[in-house]
Amino acid sequence: MLSRSYTNLLDLASGNFPAMGRERRRLPRVMTVPGLISELDDDQANSVSSDVPSSISQDRIIIVANQLPVKAKRRPDNKGWSFSWDEDSLLLQLKDGLPDDMEVIYVGCLKVDVDVNEQDDVSQILLERFKSVPAFLPPDILPKFYHGFCKQHLWPLFHYMLPFSADHGGRFDRSLWEAYVAANKLFSQKVIEVINPEDDFVWIHDYHLMVLPTFLRRRFNRLRMGFFLHSPFPSSEIYRTLPVREEILKALLNSDLIGFHTFDYARHFLSCCSRMLGLEYQSKRGYIGLEYFGRMVGIKIMPVGVHMGQIESVLSHADKEWRVGELKQQFEGKTVLLGVDDMDIFKGINLKLLAMEHMLKLHPKWQGKAVLVQIANPARGRGRDLDEIQAEIQASCKRINDQFGKPGYEPIVFIDKPVSISERMAYYTIAECVVVTAVRDGMNLTPYEYIACRQGVSGSESSSDPNVPKKSMLVVSEFIGCSPSLSGAIRINPWNVESTSEALNEAISTSEAEKQMRHEKHYRYISTHDVAYWSRSFLQDMERTCRDHFRRRCWGIGLGFGFRVVALDPNFRKLSIDTIVSAYEKAKHRAILLDYDGTVMPQTSIDKTPSEQVISMLNTLCADENNSAFIVSGRGRESLGKWFSPCRKLGIAAEHGYFLRWAGNEEWEMCGQGSDFGWTQMAEPVMKLYTESTDGSYIETKESALVWHHQDADPGFGSSQAKEMLDHLESVLANEPVAVKRGQFIVEVKPQGVSKGLVAEKIFTSMAESGKRADFVLCIGDDRSDEDMFEIIGNALNRGILSSNTAVFACTVGQKPSKAKYYLDDTTEVITMLEALAEASDPSQSNEDGANNL
Repeated sequence: MLSRSYTNLLDLASGNFPAMGRERRRLPRVMTVPGLISELDDDQANSVSSDVPSSISQDRIIIVANQLPVKAKRRPDNKGWSFSWDEDSLLLQLKDGLPDDMEVIYVGCLKVDVDVNEQDDVSQILLERFKSVPAFLPPDILPKFYHGFCKQHLWPLFHYMLPFSADHGGRFDRSLWEAYVAANKLFSQKVIEVINPEDDFVWIHDYHLMVLPTFLRRRFNRLRMGFFLHSPFPSSEIYRTLPVREEILKALLNSDLIGFHTFDYARHFLSCCSRMLGLEYQSKRGYIGLEYFGRMVGIKIMPVGVHMGQIESVLSHADKEWRVGELKQQFEGKTVLLGVDDMDIFKGINLKLLAMEHMLKLHPKWQGKAVLVQIANPARGRGRDLDEIQAEIQASCKRINDQFGKPGYEPIVFIDKPVSISERMAYYTIAECVVVTAVRDGMNLTPYEYIACRQGVSGSESSSDPNVPKKSMLVVSEFIGCSPSLSGAIRINPWNVESTSEALNEAISTSEAEKQMRHEKHYRYISTHDVAYWSRSFLQDMERTCRDHFRRRCWGIGLGFGFRVVALDPNFRKLSIDTIVSAYEKAKHRAILLDYDGTVMPQTSIDKTPSEQVISMLNTLCADENNSAFIVSGRGRESLGKWFSPCRKLGIAAEHGYFLRWAGNEEWEMCGQGSDFGWTQMAEPVMKLYTESTDGSYIETKESALVWHHQDADPGFGSSQAKEMLDHLESVLANEPVAVKRGQFIVEVKPQGVSKGLVAEKIFTSMAESGKRADFVLCIGDDRSDEDMFEIIGNALNRGILSSNTAVFACTVGQKPSKAKYYLDDTTEVITMLEALAEASDPSQSNEDGANNL
């Protein structure tokens, strides 16, 4: 096994972590098509994978979680360790849903401390016998990682608990975040030790490893990787309080598929992505996805299930039957309500006790008959809050038993010790109702286990009489993940003790036929939606999401947790200055179409006036009589005409082409269908109505268009208002010669037949009619409106407006999906490229024009 150490924690936490493991790169085992040399160049790429998957492959999945599904204990002689599978672990159970021939490797921590001197031997044994790779966290990292950041920050926050004071939840501690990042990096190193990035799937589990996807994606651009969150994901109002909110979101988005138990959790995550990263989700044919720099990140909504085989196996054991007999004798003549919860501040155990107390007061008939058995599993966390809730629970139990208890009867049976699975199943078997009052819980499989146990094992001798109808009742909190799946349960708000007590009374008072019907409905669901169904469904969606991985060009950009992979069409490439200058010099008739904002002028610039450098460069290009150069912008003609007045031969298309001027000494002409703007009197009142009710929005009035902007409004409300306004305007203006379009943070109303694409077509047609059909076309833009120009170029080639041998350079600014075939990174590169063309222009023409301008 390879050994690696973690790097400087401050560098990690600040996001300035280096690419891990500068070990010698191995070539792919089989290269089936020619590849690019640069992709194997360590200085050019961080991806170890080739363009195509290996032709010799066996699907394998690496499952990464905080803890391995392996039990470890010291041998009696204290020499070495003995290991066994943890049959209760979800990670082990999910194998049932994976293909039989798929190899499964586990990466995670052991639940015990292993001496440093024994770690290599333990690692070797676990890899050989259990196909498991243990991650041994250093002692200075482990407590800060698990009990620190995970349990003090993420766990409470994801369960809607904010640190209002240092004593209540604890303030954000940067050193704990550093430990969290360091631990995730160590997990990534363990994955790297065993991974084959071309053939393997990686499935990461839960909130302990939320930044792991960035470490792995940074190393393997095309890795097939999924993440499943087993806890709740809070609303954006809660999540946005986390100081490292964007780092975690961006890290998760380096996965290919992100899974949640319920739509609510997924909706909250999507809302956070919208509000904090400006990403909007798409829904297509039943699948939800987020486009993130050309990659479609899938969103999976699927609640996990129970392992039916394990439950049936336990139900068949003789010791369970013996324990059932004991419990039936113990609670003979009593109606048993059962609670099975971890000792946790969010499980609402005391609220359950208060509801039971209220029911006994309100319905005295149950005094001496109804018993609440509460099993409290050992606490996983620690802290003052937990100590306080334990003391409160003990006090409630004593008070209720003192008030309503009598010889031979205690209304509350509190079991505060570990309970074996067979004993738990025995309690499920004799309970009339299971009660879950958690105030917030990711999933909670207790109701599922209860339903399965009440059903028993068909055909088993140890099972109860098969002719006896199966029945069960559930009272579940509406704040737990399994609640939406249990439509026959009585759902309660656990904070409302009175209504919960009425729900308990209703549950145990319900008719036998009703209990049977509810049970049958629940059992049909949980028996078909078990853990195997869940894992099979997740793997299938991960395969679907990753289908195009090896077809697209991928490369990583960004530093620290700003790192992301850009995935684009293989034909989409960076514009080479040498290539375009060569084509430029050979051409006789050139068309040059340039967007303004975001293309030759940075979007972030406050002063939008073009620099002397830009004016001089455009003059040089326009001076060459073989060139027809145009600025094609959405800006108004007044500002564009003023700014570019020194460029006498430059053509300008303003307001997306509604106004066109062929040169500085010519008049503006209108390219729209008419000059009747009576529709503005109908559209403007509608826009004003939405502006008044949408704080942060405003109306921009152009000569030919009205634009409603909502980029400064609340993202969710602004988007909703824009959609509503679009429908409203389309209805009001149905008979008017206008187009109503929705763009990024805008709704625009403009005359029909106006677009940058139509301007480009008009310019190409004019050149062809004058005997100067363009044999070189350069078209550069940065936003959606420029895509019309890129699209029209292809149509012009097909219609003969451009010759078939025309050198076409449609170029977008920024690495993003586009109809253009080329890209440049920013406005600086655009200016550099245009200056190279200016230098290649006919010098005699440039000098002559320069003399005329003096």
